[in-house]
Amino acid sequence: MCDYSLHLVASRPAKVGDELVTMKFQNSMTRGFAAIGEPNMAVCLLPGTEVAFEKEVKYERFLAFFANAKLGKKVARFRQINIGKPNVHHDALEFPDGETVLLTRLCEGQHATVLQLPASPRPVNAAERQKGDSLVR
Repeated sequence: MCDYSLHLVASRPAKVGDELVTMKFQNSMTRGFAAIGEPNMAVCLLPGTEVAFEKEVKYERFLAFFANAKLGKKVARFRQINIGKPNVHHDALEFPDGETVLLTRLCEGQHATVLQLPASPRPVNAAERQKGDSLVR
């Protein structure tokens, strides 16, 4: 998914192996991921997508007079937060220790690779559904 403020930016879904870069998109105040070599195309991640960064992740702190911070981590899982609030940023990365950082706070120019997409439910055909129903008593 792409954050609400990227709806006017061309986008495509992420694929395993995509090489991404964090960037601020033209005509938007939001940062997100673009595929390397596709700077005008936002790459949208599904919740649960795992990414690995080339270096320790850096982000901007909320207060501008503090320097950028390094998390000391290189692997994260994409998730969405504050879903009930329509006009705030939702796209975030959750790190193994539970720390969460909004994607729009990431410093520009960081490289990451999509390691894994979230598992999707396997479609169940009618025959399998009947077989499963007959096992439940």
